[in-house]
Amino acid sequence: MSSDLHGDVTVERLRLADELAGDDGTAPSADVAEYALWLGDDALILAQQLGAWIAHAPELEEDVALANIALDLLGHARSLLRYAGSFDGRTEDDLAFWRDEPQFRCTWLFEQPNGDFAQTIARQLAASVYLFEMYGALAHSADPTLAAIAAKAVKEVEYHRDHAVQWTLRLAGGTDESRARMLRAVADVWPYVDELFRDEPLIDRLDGVAVRPSTLRAEFDAVIEAVFAEASIEVPAGQPSSGGGRHGDHFPTLAYLLAEMQVLARRHEGETW
Repeated sequence: MSSDLHGDVTVERLRLADELAGDDGTAPSADVAEYALWLGDDALILAQQLGAWIAHAPELEEDVALANIALDLLGHARSLLRYAGSFDGRTEDDLAFWRDEPQFRCTWLFEQPNGDFAQTIARQLAASVYLFEMYGALAHSADPTLAAIAAKAVKEVEYHRDHAVQWTLRLAGGTDESRARMLRAVADVWPYVDELFRDEPLIDRLDGVAVRPSTLRAEFDAVIEAVFAEASIEVPAGQPSSGGGRHGDHFPTLAYLLAEMQVLARRHEGETW
């Protein structure tokens, strides 16, 4: 069949690198690279989690919505991991596929299993409200690459936040079953929120470059409290988890997620499409 029927779609002619924000060729310091790795791993793992819903969401529109959110997050991860890897010559693929579990720096919230749809929405609500505040602040970073990545990401995460808010209200205000599942999901997810706002020593070394997580907590709480008030949900008051993702100590689910995410690259090392 003639290829003229479909036009010229030669993949090699596409400059995929043009999709990345903030790529000006400037290599970061070791501390900036580590910080970019933190943020890139958060985005990468959440993208992988949401991608698992494709063809499994409760309605066709949600297959598309969750896939689009996952792709946005994957774009953020690519930009951040590419910047982090430029410190020592590693690519975004090296960092995604050739690190083992202790070398990842994502927090435990992003590692929580999808569970049922309510569980995913509860995780997504906490993650997107946090990411919106974080990227909004990071857009003013003294590091021009991080600022450019954040300025692009915050516009996309605003949609992610609104999507999670609407589903939280819909599930909490729906049937008895959907409400019970939403309440249970919030209770299950909330112990992992606190880790997002812990100020690690790295932040002290990146004054003006990194966002101090603790400064985001008040606005995060205000948004969550407003959503929960409308949904008639009480903010859980349980004990926060120990966390430790920024130091390479992870929730048990991460190992299984990485095994699935990395299997193709590791089984066919060096192959190209």
